[in-house]
Amino acid sequence: MAETLMTRSIRASPAAHLESLMAAAEVTGGRAVSLHELPFAVQIGLRAAPDSESAQALETVLGVQLPAGHGQSAGDASGQHVLWLSPDEFLVVDVSREQSTGDADSLEAALEGLPGQALDLSANRTILVLAGPSARDVLEKGCQADLHPRSFPVGHAIVTAVGPVPVLLHRSGEREYRVYPRASFADFLVRWLVDSMAEFRQEEVL
Repeated sequence: MAETLMTRSIRASPAAHLESLMAAAEVTGGRAVSLHELPFAVQIGLRAAPDSESAQALETVLGVQLPAGHGQSAGDASGQHVLWLSPDEFLVVDVSREQSTGDADSLEAALEGLPGQALDLSANRTILVLAGPSARDVLEKGCQADLHPRSFPVGHAIVTAVGPVPVLLHRSGEREYRVYPRASFADFLVRWLVDSMAEFRQEEVL
């Protein structure tokens, strides 16, 4: 137990060193936008064919049905939810608690003897939260996906790119987007987003 507590106290998230930069970049007022990291959230990758025995076993553990199609999600965005990645690939995310050893155990056990996979991917990506009235405007500077609400409503998640960085993009609220870059790209993407937010700060000053 002591070793586990020590490990938690010394580990650093991929964007932890940029916390002050993100805080300083926040814009207030009518065109407000802010950026922060959600560190160490639970992320578990699942593979299972839709409507299969494997999918049903996973759904029993999760308490929600796996998303049925492109862009869909299921569950509670403020807690545990599931994002669709491909016809047989999903990402379970829980932002209400920090990742810990054994998070995927119950899902792995549910697949015992069945085709499929449950793998802890919490260290693979971090989550950056871009929020505020100008959040969509910032993303549209470097994201070619159609982010208009008619095409990208609340709850939708897609694999796309922001700037040159491949990401999973989840519209988690009316004016909130969660951006999932690979951990190794987090530094670059934070700086890209902060730079893209700068024009709104200039408008705030004017």
